Amino acid sequence: MKFLCAGTIAIYVAGCNPNANDELSHHHHHHDHEAGHNHEQHDADHHHDEGEEKEENHKGVIVLEPETAELMGVKTAIVKAEPFSEVIKVSGVITDAPNGAGVVSAPVSGTVTFAPGITQGSSVGTGSAIATVSTDKVAGGNANLAAKAALDAARRELDRLKPLYEDRLVTASDYNAAVRAYDEARANYSSAAASGRAIAPCAGVITTLKVSSGQYVNAGDPIATVSSNKKLTLRADVPQRYYASLKDIDDARIRLPYGKETVALSSLGGKRVAAAASASSDVPGYVPVYFTFDNDGSLVRGAGAEVYLLGRSGAPVISVPVGALSEQQGRMFVFVRLDEDCYRKTPVTIGRSDGFKTEIVSGLSEGEDVVVDGAVTIRLAESSGNVPEGHTHNH
Repeated sequence: MKFLCAGTIAIYVAGCNPNANDELSHHHHHHDHEAGHNHEQHDADHHHDEGEEKEENHKGVIVLEPETAELMGVKTAIVKAEPFSEVIKVSGVITDAPNGAGVVSAPVSGTVTFAPGITQGSSVGTGSAIATVSTDKVAGGNANLAAKAALDAARRELDRLKPLYEDRLVTASDYNAAVRAYDEARANYSSAAASGRAIAPCAGVITTLKVSSGQYVNAGDPIATVSSNKKLTLRADVPQRYYASLKDIDDARIRLPYGKETVALSSLGGKRVAAAASASSDVPGYVPVYFTFDNDGSLVRGAGAEVYLLGRSGAPVISVPVGALSEQQGRMFVFVRLDEDCYRKTPVTIGRSDGFKTEIVSGLSEGEDVVVDGAVTIRLAESSGNVPEGHTHNH
């Protein structure tokens, strides 16, 4: 096996010349039977013809030794026509799933003091104290303390009347009135408000702090947002001209700006959660489509994405993996393997893409062996420009 030296791949552009012996015989024939011939002119004409033939034979053909191809991860696959799903390519955004985020609310009116270490991006557990809301400096006093006093009074009255009612010393209406008063007082009182602690409704990461420390808030005002980051939602806005096709959409693939791979939402437990007819878009002329899915840790809320919405399966077409395509000067090519170490750069016309594969409209036929991994290595081999003597792919 040959080795790679100083990072340079020992790769050659093919010199396929099966007529070398015939050319040699032709040269000797003229030497023996055409004495006096101008050998300089003959040699010039011979080399000119040979150069044209070699250039024609070498055009678009690349040689890569099998050992080097294996080392560099070059893989091929036989092309065959297969069903291709209808695809709608749009843009989308990843947000929290409805059950994947929670809002931390102020339990009482007052001023906010955040707990030590609480900042945007902090991790918190379910029931963790995010902040304390103090009513000490609030005009009118602490309404929750008044509610607690009313609750205590209602409980004492109910406790007083209960044995009397059992002994038939008070009427049922008096006793029932005391029960209602106690229930109302209990509803008006909040034990959380009594402590002033604003707690996280779920475990996750604080994504938003909606107020500043020392700021006044009313009871129920949002203080912070916590994202569990376990469930996410994809929203894809689809042009209305595709409305009739949306009923067939049941899966999506996304490509994020910070990643090279395309991800199928079905592999993350993805599920479409809103039909087009039941959702409206803030963008005129578009219909939103929603999917919820599990976050495997590689996806970030708020990220934009290229979205491939997959519909029903269509007629068989020839397609290749996205990585098999090579773009050069605005044209698309694939590399077809001719034999053990010969490849040909083949121009193709492409059609639809589902994020994983791209339809080939023209340029490839069933049964051809196409490079599906390592196309960059073949392209480097093409640009090396070296021609090995005596090589032929007539093995």
